[in-house]
Amino acid sequence: MKTIYSPLYFVIVCVICLIFVVNIAHCNQGGPMDTFQLFVMGKVKKDSGITSIEIYKEYADALLGLDQFSHVMVLYWFHKNDTPEKRNVLRVHPRHNMSNPLTGVFACHSPCRPNLIGLSVCKILSIKGNVIRIDSIDAFNDSPVIDLKSYIPPINTIQNAFVPKWATRPHLSYPSEMVK
Repeated sequence: MKTIYSPLYFVIVCVICLIFVVNIAHCNQGGPMDTFQLFVMGKVKKDSGITSIEIYKEYADALLGLDQFSHVMVLYWFHKNDTPEKRNVLRVHPRHNMSNPLTGVFACHSPCRPNLIGLSVCKILSIKGNVIRIDSIDAFNDSPVIDLKSYIPPINTIQNAFVPKWATRPHLSYPSEMVK
């Protein structure tokens, strides 16, 4: 399965980030909120053609019931792009294609962005203990996993969505130095 690139992807990331920020703000006791802490709960593992998400033992109880879903949304950190220079990139040509218009990173899926949060919708093949075997993910081996969300079609489907023309054209791969 390929990573789903749609307006749904962008909306989900925005909603999740908004919920996260609001929750942190409530915990902040009213003071200024310039930074906050994320907890890595696992890692992406790719070995001999097998792709999985290894959840750390202390978070394994949070997997209860996930085996009843066909897909999971995986939020992870673009750890190989975590440099001040790449965090300061605010405009790119989407999909690293110079024929696409210069676009703000919030309007595309560039791996360069101020907060390096990636999102992939993945098919669950199996769950054994603290390991979720998935079909594929648009992340590197050892990418830190920061959250999982079950994919629920009635909730995660948007009617009458629209996108710019460049987003409907076939996708070119990112050069290796640009990818997560």
